[in-house]
Amino acid sequence: MTFTPDDQPTGVPVPAPVGPLRDLMYGHIHASALRAVVEHGIADLLADGPRTAEELADRSGTRADPLRRVLRLLAARGLFHEENGAFTLTDSGTALRTDVPGSQHAPVLMFTDEMFRRAAAGIPGAVRTGEPGFDAAYGCSFFDHLAAVPDKSRLFDAAMTSRPGTVNAHITDGYPFPDSGTVVDVGGGRGGLLRDLLTRFRGLTGVLYDRPGTVAEHLLDEPELEGRWSTEGGDFFTAVPAGGDLYLLKNVLHDWSDEDCLRILGAVRAAMTPGARLLVIDAVLPDDGTPHPALDLDIVMLMVLRGRERTAADFRTLLDSSGFRLNRIAETPSLSSVIEAEAV
Repeated sequence: MTFTPDDQPTGVPVPAPVGPLRDLMYGHIHASALRAVVEHGIADLLADGPRTAEELADRSGTRADPLRRVLRLLAARGLFHEENGAFTLTDSGTALRTDVPGSQHAPVLMFTDEMFRRAAAGIPGAVRTGEPGFDAAYGCSFFDHLAAVPDKSRLFDAAMTSRPGTVNAHITDGYPFPDSGTVVDVGGGRGGLLRDLLTRFRGLTGVLYDRPGTVAEHLLDEPELEGRWSTEGGDFFTAVPAGGDLYLLKNVLHDWSDEDCLRILGAVRAAMTPGARLLVIDAVLPDDGTPHPALDLDIVMLMVLRGRERTAADFRTLLDSSGFRLNRIAETPSLSSVIEAEAV
């Protein structure tokens, strides 16, 4: 006899409702369906209005029937709308286009990439051993893998750059940045936040510091920023550029273990002069276990890296242990808060 997860053979007690369980159990199916429409550029094909599955298949080099079935599933998840045999994008689905601000095209490709699928499959082992599923699958760390595989490194950088523009706006609105001085963006990727800061606060200058290959593809070469920025490649575990008035660590510490965070913070502390401040920009989990959007990201850290999302108490412990005093935490409407600290 066969039956679906919702069917129960005669005489078997009926369990509690399985809706949430089913969503979790089928989660990898939804993710794979999402990747399929992104790989084939379906959202871009809907930019000008409704199209049937036949039209979309013809333009994307796919087959109409399986495409229709995938779109139907994703419509049930709120990304598409089907009417009279034609599909349109919803507001949420529009973020899958490549030509919109804050496009999530690259993040979808990264988080559904084989790297993350294999790392996620290693979560049961990570629970047993404490070792990232990624390391078990690939025999090296995530960042070592990126360094060895340039196309994966470019995918990672593109995904990090594709964070919604409103995130940086929430950060610049949520903290009183100075009107002048030098900002050193440590582990700043391609410089999206630094670019936005320099654009808004025209008395600031900036230094973008990250892996040499990453800063080589920076986003700072804009006419209105001319003469106000520089880039430097290096290893933030050993040293960071000295002489800054404000140091940024945006979405850096959550990638690393407490021990590695102390090394990074130590390098920043050594570079700071009296009066300089540090801003740690990361999610801050509630101390009381209240649900928080960053709980998903915490599991990404478990399966891919040795980092974690942290509570305010966790950040205070790290900062106290590395020569800083936590002054305040400014919440923003985005996932991240701004944690201000100064050297002691």
